[in-house]
Amino acid sequence: MTVTIGRRELLAALGGAAAAWPIAPRAQQSSMPVIGFLNSETPIGFAPQAAAFRQGVSEAGYVEGENVAIVYRWADNQVGRLPELAAELVRLEVAVFATTGGVAPALAAKATTTTIPIVFMVGEDPVNLGLVASLARPNGNLTGINFFNSELVAKRLELLRELVPAATRVAVLVNPANAANAETTLRDVEAAARVIGLQIQVLNASTNREISAAFTTLVRQRSDVPFVGNDAFFATRRVQIAILAARHAVPAVYAQRDFAEAGGLMSYGSSITDAFRQVGAYTSKCCPLCRRKRTSDLCVNETRPDLTQRFQKSTRKWPGRSGVRFIALSRSLCVSAAGSGSVCIRQSLRLAG
Repeated sequence: MTVTIGRRELLAALGGAAAAWPIAPRAQQSSMPVIGFLNSETPIGFAPQAAAFRQGVSEAGYVEGENVAIVYRWADNQVGRLPELAAELVRLEVAVFATTGGVAPALAAKATTTTIPIVFMVGEDPVNLGLVASLARPNGNLTGINFFNSELVAKRLELLRELVPAATRVAVLVNPANAANAETTLRDVEAAARVIGLQIQVLNASTNREISAAFTTLVRQRSDVPFVGNDAFFATRRVQIAILAARHAVPAVYAQRDFAEAGGLMSYGSSITDAFRQVGAYTSKCCPLCRRKRTSDLCVNETRPDLTQRFQKSTRKWPGRSGVRFIALSRSLCVSAAGSGSVCIRQSLRLAG
């Protein structure tokens, strides 16, 4: 038997079904807070940091895909794209911003919204950058993590000088694609180098190929030591940089512990991976649909720098230190960090002529 149904009856049936099905899913979706994750680099090389960020979010009881959504936007080392990406996240009605990968993402988000909470992660003084009014009382809609790495330039140069006392020229590696950060790095290095009598040579690199070329130039022009600028792009290329430093037998001190963990000789600064975890935890606190705490009530959290050295048995001769060898020998060392007390870590170092 054939059953016929009129147009009105069909539309009524479909309309009723459409109205009935999506009610629960839409309600669940609208109640799930959305975090807008904005980064100046590419996801390649940032997998451990992104995982640490999610870990920080989960410490507050929020799991991506279950009770919180995270929308990722990467600028692919094109800082000029950040305002557009920040505006896109605002249109998506994210509940909170998490800006990582340098100062530029935080500034882009700040220029885009004055109401959505923004959690930043920067290596410079956020007060001097104009992000917050003070560390204790940020005011406005921004707060975050300050890991001091850009403020430790002088200390890292001193460590390089201790490694290579005869050094007279340091090659500074900066990323011209991040012009503001490169300018700040060069200004700080020039001031610190002048105090201890070092000349500087500027090396620019914004791609993998340019990083390799920079190390070739460093060796060819006989700079004594390299100084790698604190830049998010270099952080994603830390394994490549550590390998090149070892291949060309040049001692380097880095701004982030992650470089030493990737095989670099020495770092003096904070762990960026742990800073990402802290940003995740702070983001959960600032999310209006999560903890309902105002960013102005959350002080800027300051991480503690530490010294990490990774010496292995070697007869490698460093430029300026003819015949000197580094041999592993563990001993304890306390590093004093201004405003944060003393941090005890493990150091491995012995000089043998």
